Amino acid sequence: MSAATAATVRPSGARATGLPDASARWRRAAAACLAALALAGCTVVGPDYRRPEQALPERFVDVMPSDAAVAGAPGAALPVDWWTLYRDPALDALVDAALARNPDVRLAIAQVEEAEAALREAYAVLVPQVDLGASSTRSRITSLGATPVPPSVPLARSDQRIALSTAFELDLWGKLRRGAEAVDAQLAASRYARDVVALSLAGTTAQSWFALRSLDAQIAVTRESVQTRTESLEVVRARARGGVVSDLDVNQAEAARAEAALQLIELQRQRAAVERQLGALTGQPGLRVPAGDLRAMPVPPLPPAGLPSTLLDRRPDIRQAEAALQAANARIGVARAAMLPTISLTGSFGGQSAELSDLLRSGARIWSLGFGLALPIFDAGRLQARAEQAEARQRQALAGYQKSIETAFREVGDALTNNERSAAAEGDLQARLDAARNSTRLARARYESGYSGYLELLDALRTQNDAELALIRNRQARLGYSVDLMKSLGGGWRQSDAEASSPAAASAPGTASAGAVSAPAGTAR
Repeated sequence: MSAATAATVRPSGARATGLPDASARWRRAAAACLAALALAGCTVVGPDYRRPEQALPERFVDVMPSDAAVAGAPGAALPVDWWTLYRDPALDALVDAALARNPDVRLAIAQVEEAEAALREAYAVLVPQVDLGASSTRSRITSLGATPVPPSVPLARSDQRIALSTAFELDLWGKLRRGAEAVDAQLAASRYARDVVALSLAGTTAQSWFALRSLDAQIAVTRESVQTRTESLEVVRARARGGVVSDLDVNQAEAARAEAALQLIELQRQRAAVERQLGALTGQPGLRVPAGDLRAMPVPPLPPAGLPSTLLDRRPDIRQAEAALQAANARIGVARAAMLPTISLTGSFGGQSAELSDLLRSGARIWSLGFGLALPIFDAGRLQARAEQAEARQRQALAGYQKSIETAFREVGDALTNNERSAAAEGDLQARLDAARNSTRLARARYESGYSGYLELLDALRTQNDAELALIRNRQARLGYSVDLMKSLGGGWRQSDAEASSPAAASAPGTASAGAVSAPAGTAR
């Protein structure tokens, strides 16, 4: 045997394929995939998000007198469950029930859960998908076809196949990452929307509770007025029977008593409606609440003067609007990336044989590796129009974010003013009530002594009744305005805010200079 001949001798079973070794081919394919993956992480199209600056005063204008500012000075920090400041266990229980049972809260929670699942789906697209497929078939070919079948070829055959397959889109331009970014921001928006619902629900429950307690107090005053006018009617009738007064006084006393009774009926109707509203808010149909007195409930202290406008960052509606802006900003990148080429990788590895027992043998091995390229050529401007739509939606979200901040700043100012004015009015209303009670006492004495007619006493009774009801309604308004302030500040103010608003911190010119709303330190409630 010659040397040339010996060089061609191979071990038994070896095949001269003329192809590179299989392991080398796999190494080159893996290297190509790694290079493609590295390239996929290099470029991200679309604008990166930057928080817009807002030209707002750095501090809220001081609308409170110095004594009110001292009342809310450091030491009166607001807890997260701000409604406990009213020191009413019944109110605490109602708010807790509302947050646990109200359908709006359950709906918002379900929407958050949906957004969380959508985010997991969005990030799953960034990872190759691997599927396992298996099949087993038994088939027979015809022996009477146009092409004769050799006798050595069986007419019936079996085919067994099992393989792992994968498909992966290379994120060359960041389309998938921008999509995940948008879904992530949408999840944040859903969470803030849940917080908006919770904050609004707690506020509505508290204000409904104050309305119920106000009606209880008004009913008590009006019931006392009915009793007083009933007693006055009996006195007038006795005086009329004695010939001291005319029937005119009797008619006036009867009308006054009926007027108070009708007022009592209307207040009772309103109370029943508010009680049903509380039952609906707290998920307790048929709720029955014993009567109470609003006048015993404390009003939370006003915050110190010159609160920083950065407190607006706590408002969940502003955070929700900003998250929506972030999502819209990311979707611009998704729309722009859709105009660029898309490359996808596919591959499979498994085995195929006629007999199931041979399926895992090396000779049954099958594999494939490939890639696909899709490049938009002509779409009559459809993709460009989608990109322009995404940019327009981003501008809409920006306008909504700016509007939410401006609205919040106005609401805080209104709440501060309303709190201060209603507190200032309470002293005058109390003085009015004291004077009205004295007038009623004098008018009754004059009437019983015969120095005046019943009309003078009736006017005094009406004035006293109106003064008592006005004082109760102002207390309800004060409590309601305090809730408005808590809501407008996204849950109120805290000790650190009071320290930031101290005279030393507030000495710098703030109300005239403009500043940007700073990034939040934590999640808004």
